[in-house]
Amino acid sequence: MTRRTRSILLWGIAVTGIALLGLSSRAQAAEERVVYLAAIEPKGGVTVDKEPYPTAELPQGGGYVKKRPDAASGRWEVSVYQFSPATVVVKQGERVTLEIVGINGAKHSVHVDKYSPDHVLVKRGEIARIQFTADTPGLFKIHCKEHEPSMEGHLVVLPR
Repeated sequence: MTRRTRSILLWGIAVTGIALLGLSSRAQAAEERVVYLAAIEPKGGVTVDKEPYPTAELPQGGGYVKKRPDAASGRWEVSVYQFSPATVVVKQGERVTLEIVGINGAKHSVHVDKYSPDHVLVKRGEIARIQFTADTPGLFKIHCKEHEPSMEGHLVVLPR
């Protein structure tokens, strides 16, 4: 092997090593993820001449709402508060921002088990943000204090 060939070979090994070091440091850097959620209220209704008003009680809490038939029209309604999407999946080590927009309901006090120490207030027409690093794999509840039991979602943190 000539001196020139040896120099080129050593130069190539050095450049490859530097490139690999750069890739490995980038792979270890935490990724950032923004997840967009909406606080929604699907609603449906009908008149009693088409469908009788159900007498069974819905679960307690503000998550389910059933309005009795209107005296004039006979129309009754049912609604439920939910997060959309209800499941958020991230990877362990990611820096996560949940951007939650209030669509229905005047306010929502939202909490993510383990990742938000306090409830974050989400108001209709505004965006609230919850930021954290997903350092622990597992399944964690996302819930609204005002609209239990139906307004519950899940954060899934996948292990590395």
